[in-house]
Amino acid sequence: MTAQTTSKLLPRLIRLAFTARETAEGAGARVRRAIGVPQLRNFTPFLMLDHFFVSPGAGFPDHPHRGQETITYLLGGGMEHEDFAGNRGLLRPGDLQFMTAGRGIVHAEMPAPDLKDGEKSVGLQLWVDLPEKLKGCEPRYRDLRREEVPVVQADGGKVTVKVISGVSEGVESVKDLAYTPVWLLDLEVKPGGKIAQRVPEGWNAFVYVLEGGVVLGDPEGDKKKVGQYNMVVFEKEGDAVYVSVEEGAEKNARLVIVAGTPLDQKIVQYGPFVVTNQEAVYQAFMDYQTHSNGFERAKDWESEIGKRMRH
Repeated sequence: MTAQTTSKLLPRLIRLAFTARETAEGAGARVRRAIGVPQLRNFTPFLMLDHFFVSPGAGFPDHPHRGQETITYLLGGGMEHEDFAGNRGLLRPGDLQFMTAGRGIVHAEMPAPDLKDGEKSVGLQLWVDLPEKLKGCEPRYRDLRREEVPVVQADGGKVTVKVISGVSEGVESVKDLAYTPVWLLDLEVKPGGKIAQRVPEGWNAFVYVLEGGVVLGDPEGDKKKVGQYNMVVFEKEGDAVYVSVEEGAEKNARLVIVAGTPLDQKIVQYGPFVVTNQEAVYQAFMDYQTHSNGFERAKDWESEIGKRMRH
């Protein structure tokens, strides 16, 4: 993108910025939660964002979901997945899993058994709301392997973008990954590097900083430098998220830019059940307890990978 076309893009301004605090989650896992916290309860269509750190012996044993999609992006280590329908999979660094819980699923997510002592599995998990009419759909998966993700460079090689979902610098991702339209871009920016990343008009957008420090906002006006583990939410107006790293920075920065189409519906959440009214929460809880309406296969089911924690 030339400087001339970049200057015509109206920058998205920062609405909110805060550091994601570390907390315990699952069985012995640690997460930095950036959505689903008091500062940002939800940000339609996004319900939760966890930056997870899971050591061998810890993990997320058998648990249910209903009414949302989850996007898991593995950054380091290895994570296994198993559900009550007999689906099993393994994610390695750079791999993703798009899971639609729909009417109901019970699964486990655990570190791969071949990890070295002390090696953590690290990644991001994003929960995305489903449009009300799709909340009762059949569960489904789409695994995206690292080699399927297009990579593009910008600013003379100072910026590298993994186009997981969406479009960057004219390069388009694999399509039909999730029901709710979401863009997910993984950027590495060298000192002195900059990019104006377009985001779809009217979509909600945020940045989460994985490493280093970045400057966001209007490059000629209201901008802000944010560091590692920072969550930055943008105003809805504007064409592009402007990202730069200062010339004198000691290291490269790594961040994700995420954007999604807002859903005009109520969010009622009880743990892993995401519905649109209180009655549907009671129904979800009852269905799970009685193994009915999508949870039939949960009766007497235990994951093999979850059993590893108990032995």
